Amino acid sequence: MSNEVLWTPPSDVRETSRIGHYLGWLERERGLAFADFEALRQWSVRDLPAFWGSIWDYFEVVSHTPPTATLTDRQMPGTRWFPGATLNYAENVLRMPGRAGTDPAVIAHGQTRAPQTLTKDELRDAVRRCAAGLRRLGVGSGDRVAAYAPNIPETYVLMLATASLGAIFSSCAPEFGTRSVCDRWQQIEPKVLVTVDGYQYGDKPVDRRTEVAAIRAALPSVEHVVMIDYLGTGDSGWDALTAPTDEPLTFAAVPFDHPLYVLYSSGTTGLPKPIVHGHGGILLEHLKMLALHHDLGPADRFFWFTTTGWMMWNFLVSGPAVGATIVLFDGNPGAPSLDTLWALAEDTRMTYFGTSAPFLLACRKSGLVPRADHDLSTLRGLGSTGAPLPPEGFEWVYAAVSDTLQLQSLSGGTDVCTGFVGGVRLLPVRSGEIACRALGAAVEAYGPDGTPVLDQLGELVITEPMPSMPVGFWNDPDGSRYREAYFDVYPGVWRHGDWITINKHGGCVITGRSDATLNRGGVRLGTAEFYSVVEGLPEIADSLVVHLEDNEGGAGELLLFVVTTDGRDLDGDLTAKIAKELRTALSPRHVPDSVYRVPGVPRTLSGKKLEVPVKKILTGAPVEAAAAKGALANPESLAAFEKLAREGVS
Repeated sequence: MSNEVLWTPPSDVRETSRIGHYLGWLERERGLAFADFEALRQWSVRDLPAFWGSIWDYFEVVSHTPPTATLTDRQMPGTRWFPGATLNYAENVLRMPGRAGTDPAVIAHGQTRAPQTLTKDELRDAVRRCAAGLRRLGVGSGDRVAAYAPNIPETYVLMLATASLGAIFSSCAPEFGTRSVCDRWQQIEPKVLVTVDGYQYGDKPVDRRTEVAAIRAALPSVEHVVMIDYLGTGDSGWDALTAPTDEPLTFAAVPFDHPLYVLYSSGTTGLPKPIVHGHGGILLEHLKMLALHHDLGPADRFFWFTTTGWMMWNFLVSGPAVGATIVLFDGNPGAPSLDTLWALAEDTRMTYFGTSAPFLLACRKSGLVPRADHDLSTLRGLGSTGAPLPPEGFEWVYAAVSDTLQLQSLSGGTDVCTGFVGGVRLLPVRSGEIACRALGAAVEAYGPDGTPVLDQLGELVITEPMPSMPVGFWNDPDGSRYREAYFDVYPGVWRHGDWITINKHGGCVITGRSDATLNRGGVRLGTAEFYSVVEGLPEIADSLVVHLEDNEGGAGELLLFVVTTDGRDLDGDLTAKIAKELRTALSPRHVPDSVYRVPGVPRTLSGKKLEVPVKKILTGAPVEAAAAKGALANPESLAAFEKLAREGVS
C-alpha cells in the first residue's frame, strides 16, 4: 500500500465539519469524548445501541411512534432495529432541514431535454400530486410500483410518492433489455409500471416502446402503465397521474423495517436476488453516511453519476434528508467528450462530485485536465466507487482536478445500499487507499482460519449487524435464501464476497470480488444472466464467463467461453450473434471482449460451474491449487484453460 499523503484535514476540521459537530454533540449530550476517529469508530461498533440511538437523536428523525429499544439483539441474521417505531422515509427526506421553500432541491441535466430545477416546495408539491395519482390507481401499502425510467425528476418524485403511501418501489434503467427487467419484476409482481417512451444517449435517440410492450406482456400483475413523454413521441400519462388536486401531502406511518424498495444483486446462480430494504434502516444509514462521512449539508450540491439501475442512485437521492441539493444527470458521460460531467460540475456549482473509478481512469488516459478548462472552485469532495481506484487515479485527481478537495474512495454494496469503507473529514487521503471503515460498520478481513488479520488479504466480513442490512429477500418466507447469500461461510457473520486488506492505521484496499460475480465498469453483473441468454442460442451447448480485473484499475477483460453444438466452429458470425443477443437482452456492458471455444465447461459433481477456479487458472494459478479435481464431474475440461493461460488470453 502507498502511504503518500495527498490531502490533510484542515486544522479547524472539528469546528467546520459535520462529524466535528457530531463529536461536540456527543460530548455535550452523552458525556462521550473521543480523541480521534478510530476511537469513535471502535465505540460505534462496540456499543451498537448507544451509537445508532445517537444517530436517531442527533438527526432528529421524524417518527409517528417512538421506538421501545434500539435493537432486539445482535444476532445475525434476525436483528430487529428500533422495535415499536413507526416513521416514513419520504417524510424525513422531504423535510430538507436547513432549506427554505424556494431553495433548489433537485437540479436535473441530461441529453434528452433542457435542464430543470425543482425547489423544495415544488418537489413536495410534485410528490403530493403523484401520491394522489397513485391512490387513484388503487396503490396502497405493500403494493409494488415499478419504474423503467432514467435518472430524471419524475423517477425521484415517483419513488418518494410510492414511499409516502407505504407502497414498495423498484427501478430499472431503460437501457436494460427486456430479459433483465422481467427477471427482476416477475419476482415482485408490480401493480403499476411507470416508463419512458425512450431517451437520448449522446446524439442518438433510443425508442423503448417495443421493449415496454414486451415487459408489460410478461408482467400480468400490472394493472396500469403510465408513460412519461420523455423522448417526445407524444404518448404521456404522467401529466394525468400528477394532475392538480387538493389532496394534502400525507405520510403512511410504517414500522421501521417496512419495505421501502427492492434492489437487485446478481448472484452466480439463478435469478437476480431481490433485496428488500426498509424505511428506517436506509434512512439512518444514509443520514450517517451523507452527513458524517461525506460532510454534506444545506450548503451542498451533491452529484453521483449513476443510472436508476445502480444502488448509487438510491444513495444519491437521500441527499435532501441532510439538506443537500441533488444534481441528476441522464445521458452519455462520454458525449460529446469525457469533459461533459466536468462541464456539468462547473454549470451547477457542484460541491461533491461522485463517479466511478473507471471514469476517472478514462479521463486520465485521455489526458483531460478539468481544472484548466473549468471553474471547479466550489468542488470540495470527490467520490469514487464501483471498482478499486489505484494510486495513479488518486494522483491524477490531485494534479488535474483540484489539490484542495478531499478524494473519497469507497466500497460497499447493493446488499446494504451504502459504503461500509470510505472517507471522513478527520483523516488524511493516502494514495491508493480507502481511508477508513465507516462508523457503525464492523468490517474485518478474515484470514483462512476465519479470524481477523491485519496487513494481509482476507475475506471482507461484517461481524455486527447494521440497520441497512436487508429486511430480507422477496418471497423468501423462511429466510433461507438470505442466510445462504451472506451467512453460509461464517455462521452469524456477514461475508460480503470481496477481498480486502486492512492496515495498521485503519486504511483499506479492496482487490476485487472473492466470488464469481462480475464487475464491469463499476456495475456488478451476474453470470446467471449471461448463461440464460447465451445458452438460449441453438448454436451454444454450454458456456462460462469470467472477468479478469486490470491491476491498474481499468475495465479489465470480460471473457466468454462457449461449447458449441455438435462441435461447430466459432466463426465471426456466431461471435457477432452472441454479442448482439447479450446487448439486446441484457445491456452493452454484458458484451464480452473475447469469445473462446472450449471442449467443455468444468463442473462440480452437483453440476455447478467453476468460474472462480477458471479465473484463478487464467491468472496464473496452478490447476492443482485452483480446483480439486476429485470434486469435478469432468476434470479433463480444465486442460483447455490451462493451455489458454500458457498462451495468454487476449
